[in-house]
Amino acid sequence: MKELSKIAQQISPSATLRADALYKQMKANNIDVVGFGAGEPDLDTPENIKEAALLAIKNGQTKYTPPGGIPILRSAIAERLLADCGISYESEQIIAASGAKHSIYIALQVMLNPDDEVIIPAPYWVTYSQAVKMAGGLPVIIPTTAENDFKLTAKQLESAITDKTKMLILNNPSNPTGMLYRAPELALLADTCVSHDLYIMSDEIYYRLVYDGKEFTSIAALGENVKNRTIIVNGVSKTYAMTGWRIGYTASNPQIAKIMEHYLSHSTSAPSTISQYAALEALSGSQKSVEQMRDIFQERRDYIVSRVNAINGICCKKPDGAFYVMVDISRFIGKTLGGNLIKNSDDFALAFLESGKVATVSCTDFGCENYIRLTYTASIDTIKEGMNRLERFIISNS
Repeated sequence: MKELSKIAQQISPSATLRADALYKQMKANNIDVVGFGAGEPDLDTPENIKEAALLAIKNGQTKYTPPGGIPILRSAIAERLLADCGISYESEQIIAASGAKHSIYIALQVMLNPDDEVIIPAPYWVTYSQAVKMAGGLPVIIPTTAENDFKLTAKQLESAITDKTKMLILNNPSNPTGMLYRAPELALLADTCVSHDLYIMSDEIYYRLVYDGKEFTSIAALGENVKNRTIIVNGVSKTYAMTGWRIGYTASNPQIAKIMEHYLSHSTSAPSTISQYAALEALSGSQKSVEQMRDIFQERRDYIVSRVNAINGICCKKPDGAFYVMVDISRFIGKTLGGNLIKNSDDFALAFLESGKVATVSCTDFGCENYIRLTYTASIDTIKEGMNRLERFIISNS
């Protein structure tokens, strides 16, 4: 038979979804396992949002919508961006899609030509590099350091730019590091992108999960020049505990938005109509639940960071936002844990799962060796049990 798509064959499965699937299979087999894998809030979707979805069904709002989403939702997204980030968009510049991951995919399909280079700071969310490849582009991975809080500097960006560079992908706050770029840091990156005529994809899905009173700044808010070349990616999944509702969105200049809508019209078309009305309520209704969730996540973050840094042999930085902690396990490389030789973080995560019965995600596929990622999207009791198991696992193998 003739060969399958060369592009499709080079795509790797998602490490985070793979870890979550293994955890769920173990749970289904009645194995006592703790899950720190997928970035999915354990908190329920707020009642007002669920009621809006039920009302949409009752009112017969179950038909096709325009490919880019219902106009009232697109307007609500624009209003939320103005209220939260101080950025003004027309509703036509907003494109709703089936999740933020889908928004990233569509945006890259629209933006990239074959062999265009896309700069991605590492550690990075696993989908970025794969989505670039799916669009025929070339991911250019730039390692960052713990000493610089895993953030890309303007100097690093400048040194990575070639005549093929098309775009910078920025995740703020970051998955998996949880680190937040401050306005002065963003300004230096923005200036570099503008001077080299680069686009910016700014994934801001965690922008409302920022802790300790720190202020989030969208890179698109730093002036018209940078706004015009920025595609903001966001959604309702993390902020409103709506992962399964599958509503993401982009905000961009009118030309990009128009082409994205055309592209959607010939692929998936619009996202679920019912989910769109639920997202409308999430964005335009009471925001009290957002503050409550953020307080819960901050409490969990403080606990998990204190426990990790109290265990001899491992450590982590305190994240500014999102709901992840990257744990440095480099001291165990070359040692034997749970009867297994640890050559990398993949081996550590597997040994911890088999012996400690805790599911984590190796950061190898995030472009960062010798770290594992823990999420604090489980209850505080579950986190305590997971930390107890981590401590026992480390002590018993030290």
